[in-house]
Amino acid sequence: MAPDPRLPVVIVAGIHSDARKEVVDRLLRTVPGSVALHHDLTAAPDGTVRRLVRDASGLLSEDRTPLVNDCACCALREDLVPELERLAGAGLTRLAVVELWDSVEPRAMAEVVAAHAGDGLTLSNVITAVDPALVLPYLGNGDDLAEAGLAAAPTDRRTVGDTFARQLEYPPVLALVDTEEADDEDHALLTQLHPTARRVAAGSDDLAAAAFAGFGVEAAAAAQHPACALLPQDADDAGVTTLVWHRRRPFHPERLYAALEDLCCAAARSRGRFWLADRPDTLLAWDAAGGALCVESAGPWLASLPDAAWELVPPMRRAAAALDWDPEHGDRCQHLVFTSPGLDREGLRRLLDSCLLTDEEYASGPDGWRHLPAAFDSLLDAA
Repeated sequence: MAPDPRLPVVIVAGIHSDARKEVVDRLLRTVPGSVALHHDLTAAPDGTVRRLVRDASGLLSEDRTPLVNDCACCALREDLVPELERLAGAGLTRLAVVELWDSVEPRAMAEVVAAHAGDGLTLSNVITAVDPALVLPYLGNGDDLAEAGLAAAPTDRRTVGDTFARQLEYPPVLALVDTEEADDEDHALLTQLHPTARRVAAGSDDLAAAAFAGFGVEAAAAAQHPACALLPQDADDAGVTTLVWHRRRPFHPERLYAALEDLCCAAARSRGRFWLADRPDTLLAWDAAGGALCVESAGPWLASLPDAAWELVPPMRRAAAALDWDPEHGDRCQHLVFTSPGLDREGLRRLLDSCLLTDEEYASGPDGWRHLPAAFDSLLDAA
């Protein structure tokens, strides 16, 4: 088989900037002919983005590019691909390492690179660099990125915690930069947050091999979709607990709404899908980190669709629904996962169960459920 002539591109993300730089430096040293591209968004408030290109010997070039639509990440997307194509066309680079800025999430950039696979590029993997000792402090940080000086645009309303969670859970590889401060609890938390990730030491030879392992954006996106996400399993190790809560009865919207603050603060990280009695056709996504909760519609439950519409649903979604199908409710369910040190497993389970419909409420059936207080309208219909 002829070798792939396209330029391999590995994306290295991570809000832990020192860890990220160590991983990139290691790749530059161990992969001959590798070049790193980094867009520094520090000056984005002044209207520019700084592009740095370097190899193992040092800085090769430095340029500035203007913001696009007042959005630093848009400027990054517009500038990144032409630079990668220039490297590919020169034919001198064996590996392009895209080092993302602190708060840039890898999924969007991975999909941009993958979309240009026919232009001399191939996405060879996505890696997030992590300092295990910083996982809990960053995950529990509810500050806005702007307060931390990490906003990618004036309109950026993300928090440190939820941004870090997405950086951590999207890639198949986590490159660990261990420090003396990291203990068993830190490693257990990292393992439970992303149990399917391949964890490699930043200083090992495995890092270079991981950079060329390959990556599929469609599979990665499906693994993040609330309907078929590869959520963690029940676990308890080194003081860190993961509770998987799965039920076949809908939530009472008013009782769940009243419990939101307690629920989103009960764990360092929680996510999954859920079902409100007054919205029986809507699959709702739950995503919480740093004490901040995002609840949004993720489309319809498959059970609410006519048979003909199933052909339009991605195969992974259909397979996930088939594995969890209930004769009465189809794929409608509560499937929430909470991970944290010191998690009160039984107390959390009792609180969640108390938010479900009672036997009497459940007996009224879907027609009766629709008349329950629409407590989530302010969250779900704001857009």
